[in-house]
Amino acid sequence: MIKIKFSKIELRDLAKAWLIISIAFAIVLSREARYDFILILKNFILSAVTVGVGFLLHEMGHKIVAQRYGCFAEFRADNFMLLVAVLTSFLGVVFAAPGAVMIAGHVGKERNGKISLAGPATNLVLAILFIGLAFIFTEGFMARIISFGVLVNVWLGLFNLIPVWLLDGKKILKWNKLVYFITLGIGIFLFVIRYYLPLAPLF
Repeated sequence: MIKIKFSKIELRDLAKAWLIISIAFAIVLSREARYDFILILKNFILSAVTVGVGFLLHEMGHKIVAQRYGCFAEFRADNFMLLVAVLTSFLGVVFAAPGAVMIAGHVGKERNGKISLAGPATNLVLAILFIGLAFIFTEGFMARIISFGVLVNVWLGLFNLIPVWLLDGKKILKWNKLVYFITLGIGIFLFVIRYYLPLAPLF
């Protein structure tokens, strides 16, 4: 079994990106909180557990598959885009592109497709897990975390499946059209059924 390796720089960048993205989404969620610091803290925790974990595991999906192929793969934060995320959050939206996994090594079309698939597939699996928890926790702060976890992970999965630019969808589609459309179909299905689930309101 190949051991997954992390450098100190990578761990620092992961922690920084996780923290700042969580702060950015907490700002959006707290726009009506004013000076309710308890609510702001709750929104930060909610963001860290949902957006933060969704982002972190998405990138780790890419990294793990790439390293299993013997490639160099490390996450690097984009400081400028992290600043953009915080600034846009004050406008009520978050433009989140906190960084990416840098990969070097022998990567053909198939390997590149599988490495790319690992990210959005991880988010869709997380969304399914959150949906399962929605039937257990139906009230309170935990229910709100679950509701946001479903929304965020479905959105992250579908957004990254858009087959344009540097997004994962373009590489998956180039590798295997059937796999691409099956994954996209699962994402769309989860996006639709979330409206029929007993999810708590986000605000």
